[in-house]
Amino acid sequence: MATRLVHEMTYDAPVIEVAAMLTDPVFRETVCRNQRATSYAVEIEGNVDAKAVRIEMEQPTDKVPAFAKKFIGATTTIVQTETWSSPHAATITVGIPGKPGEINGTVRLDESAGVTTETVELEIKVKIPLVAGKIEELLAKLLGSALRAEERTGKEWLSR
Repeated sequence: MATRLVHEMTYDAPVIEVAAMLTDPVFRETVCRNQRATSYAVEIEGNVDAKAVRIEMEQPTDKVPAFAKKFIGATTTIVQTETWSSPHAATITVGIPGKPGEINGTVRLDESAGVTTETVELEIKVKIPLVAGKIEELLAKLLGSALRAEERTGKEWLSR
């Protein structure tokens, strides 16, 4: 069984500006800070047509319910990798090293009348008997919150 998360973010900017923002290391570092990361490292390689993004961050788990804290601890490390095959599409993997589960999906950028919609689709699978569903739902909620923080950061970034 898996939990599916589909999240849309809208930016008042052409797709090429949004694509450039999403592959800008300074933007990604700003997002990490706005997602309450206590430490982070951002690596971006490639050119305009294809880029690889890797973000590793540590976050506190103070907002995580008690039932889940025993599985993840007081802080957790998150590793997010994105492989952009074009300025419009990427595959994404979010991992929590040492924890049983996986999060995989896609990112798509679509423009209409100068407005870009970023659609993130993720499949969350946790391999812990009895509580997998509850943890998947929790992860979906936390990822949704992280994506909302990214969207707020992106709107502010593009308004400069």
